[in-house]
Amino acid sequence: MGIFDAWAGFGVTFRTIFRKTFTQGYPMPGQEKVTAPRFHGRHQLNRWPDGLEKCVGCELCAWACPADAIYVEGANNTDDERYSPGERYGRVYQINYLRCILCGLCIEACPTRALTMTNDFKLADTSRELMIYTKDRLLAPLLPGMEEPPHPQRLGADEKDYFLGLPPTGVPDTRTGPVNTEEVAS
Repeated sequence: MGIFDAWAGFGVTFRTIFRKTFTQGYPMPGQEKVTAPRFHGRHQLNRWPDGLEKCVGCELCAWACPADAIYVEGANNTDDERYSPGERYGRVYQINYLRCILCGLCIEACPTRALTMTNDFKLADTSRELMIYTKDRLLAPLLPGMEEPPHPQRLGADEKDYFLGLPPTGVPDTRTGPVNTEEVAS
């Protein structure tokens, strides 16, 4: 029986040896593999339509992380410096991708949907320090009409206008804050 097992193993090898893999043309632009829509890739900290951060510094993502890869340090918002619509914001936010297992438990724990995962799977870097993503690398880019925090709330008078005034699921958010014409022009 042992000799037939060896030939079966060679059969698998010969069937797959000439099969083309997606990594053959990988470094070339335009030949990258398209991932599934629910792929767990690099994390992203999202923003509200006026540019304020969705993260309220609750640290639930760090508590839910089984690999202890997330570090969050919350701070209080003031009237002069407002980074999120809530009472607090994530002053320090770090994800150590040397520890992260990309399981998605952190995004399940986030009550404000501030943390999501993108389809970006290119996480390799040249040093260990660069594998610790800080808040500036994790924040979503500013879109036209958004203003860089800190600034006053533009979508309502308090956090209830943000958290309870969201459109139903599946409907695009059409609310807009005042557009900064200097940012749109540049």
